[in-house]
Amino acid sequence: MPLDADLSAWLRLSLTPGLGGEALRRLLAALVGPQQVLAASRAQLSRHVGDAIAASIGEYDATAALSAAGAWLEDPANDIVTLADARYPRQLLQIPDPPPLLHVKGRVELLSRPALAIVGSRNATAQGMADAKAFARTLSDAGLTVVSGLAMGIDTAAHRGGLAGSASSVAVLGTGADIVYPARNRALAHELAAGGALVSEFPLGMKPLAGNFPRRNRLISGLALGCLVVEAAAESGSLITARLAAEQGREVFAIPGSIHSPLAKGSHALIKQGAKLVECASDILEELRMGAPSAPAPAVVTDPRALRLLEDLGHEPCDLDTLVARSELPVSEIGALLTQLELDGLVATLAGGLIQRLHR
Repeated sequence: MPLDADLSAWLRLSLTPGLGGEALRRLLAALVGPQQVLAASRAQLSRHVGDAIAASIGEYDATAALSAAGAWLEDPANDIVTLADARYPRQLLQIPDPPPLLHVKGRVELLSRPALAIVGSRNATAQGMADAKAFARTLSDAGLTVVSGLAMGIDTAAHRGGLAGSASSVAVLGTGADIVYPARNRALAHELAAGGALVSEFPLGMKPLAGNFPRRNRLISGLALGCLVVEAAAESGSLITARLAAEQGREVFAIPGSIHSPLAKGSHALIKQGAKLVECASDILEELRMGAPSAPAPAVVTDPRALRLLEDLGHEPCDLDTLVARSELPVSEIGALLTQLELDGLVATLAGGLIQRLHR
């Protein structure tokens, strides 16, 4: 599809060799917009970014890249969101180096919803995978979109748990948005494109270069209110994401493990440094509700049966049998009411089948 002049200008500038995000933001601030930057003289540009970059802006031929972007945008699931777009996620505007534009495949609106990053080892244990998926499912049902990096291991489990919940999941890529890496997660990437989102700051066609992944980690943490590390070795890349989250003013959470497990060393180090130890998803929800003004407002419960069930549930986790005894309602009716309350973010299912009322 033909690109409009403004988007074409954004893409040309984002692809210009040597013109990084910081320099581009300086030019945009000084010259109003991308089309004005491209129309500026070399002397005008040099005052803000130096002569070498100014020369690149005028000389770079982006014809092929613009044609590829136009073809990619033919798919209605694909979109490009720039810094000037009202849909650009506010959370990213708070970090030191927000990308000038984002390629998004899937639900763009998820990028602006309350979210939690979940990261961990690519070589996770079965228990770690189960924990990541269970936490992600509960948090998603409580209204937090799960953000991760599409890697094998903990990332994969987190995405699957997030997709199973009501708030879905977002994968931040270390490649172009038209490339799936690792290839073994191709099916998962298709599920995310259909029900969640894939997002990349890199140009279309960008291969999985080693340096891309530490860079994309700042977006994983930047899109979220906090970052949960499930399993991580002492030198895990997940600790980079946790460090970036702390630097960005996000909450950092860690699940403890066995003192004998090498995959618990990174989590334990984070806890020693001040990360919040969590044992269940409600630990995270409680912390974020206390300090997250952008969290969704509590749902208004008008169904008297649901109100009664909340009262019967009380303020401590309980199992289904206890709730049946307290409420004197049939299991089928309780199941239907709990489903609605979970969608409203008012209750969560914890590990072991326990049900807990959430307080906002």
